[in-house]
Amino acid sequence: MRRTTLGRTGISVSRLCLGTMMLGAWGNADHDEAVRLVHTALDAGINFIDTADMYSAGESEEIVGKALKGRRDEVILATKVHFPMGDGTTPVQFPAVTEPNRSGNSRRWIKREVENSLRRLGTDYIDLYQIHRPDPSTDIDETLSALSDLVREGKVMAIGCSDFPAEQLVEARWVAERRNHVPFHTEQPPYSIFARGVERGVLPTAQRLGMGVLTWSPLASGWLAGKYRKSAGLELNDFRRDLIPHKFDQNLPGNARKLEIVEELVKLAADSGHRLTHLALGFVLSHPAVTSAIIGPRTVEQLDDLLGAVDVVLEDDVLDRIDALVAPGTDLNPSDTDYTPPALADAALRRRPRAERGA
Repeated sequence: MRRTTLGRTGISVSRLCLGTMMLGAWGNADHDEAVRLVHTALDAGINFIDTADMYSAGESEEIVGKALKGRRDEVILATKVHFPMGDGTTPVQFPAVTEPNRSGNSRRWIKREVENSLRRLGTDYIDLYQIHRPDPSTDIDETLSALSDLVREGKVMAIGCSDFPAEQLVEARWVAERRNHVPFHTEQPPYSIFARGVERGVLPTAQRLGMGVLTWSPLASGWLAGKYRKSAGLELNDFRRDLIPHKFDQNLPGNARKLEIVEELVKLAADSGHRLTHLALGFVLSHPAVTSAIIGPRTVEQLDDLLGAVDVVLEDDVLDRIDALVAPGTDLNPSDTDYTPPALADAALRRRPRAERGA
């Protein structure tokens, strides 16, 4: 398994990172099978595991903790904080609305939830602790201050963020330098052949700042695994289809376009002698800003298919053909965006009060 350095941290990580969102009630609820999947990944040379407190309401972290007993020192362990987690006794399914102060990026929530993650993971430190999404209600100075304290306490080795726009990466670095905080060491954006919007600002900004980049959903939630084809239709029978229909409803123009492009990519993969999954992962790993691609298999069989992709090197003519199908810096389906800035979601934030408009 090829390895590289995680940003400027000096930490050596595998080019493939095992994502564990599908371990637990959201995917594979068989704990023994899920533990076997983690062990298979470790035995294959993957040393980087990414989870989050909110995956299956904490169950994913618990499974990872079980799997790492006796093997913790082998692994660079990453988890995340931000989304609602309830009161710690009642499981919360995403998305959820909970009482105030049980989510977000405040010092109060971070200090509480890191302890819960440490307990579920069965460890006394986290290698990479990430802010799962921006929080416009919390000053980034407050968030970085809390995270810096965790680093100085030895509970966290490095810190990162996920789905942060380029301008917020720059702001966070500026605040860290000005206020003597530990800076974000990594960014975790969605990136695939279908979701290339981060090529415009996020990837070059992270690269210029010396940040490690671990990309999620390189298979575009299964679209680039060949799971959804015109010939087979869509299987709207698991939680993702029910939870996020805007990404899977083939009646929407963006998703209808996905079906068309998948057929072209199947042909391209065959012409270049690769599996479709390997073509998709090879594309992501070809970008110079990308440190590791997060894979999220639900079964050992799916993992076995993905492991070989780490050795795939795509020729320039193959990358050129991909560019012709999906233009660089564009998202095939704009509705796939997972973070929308508040000013785009709330019209009042982009309009002057009527009195100032001369009304």
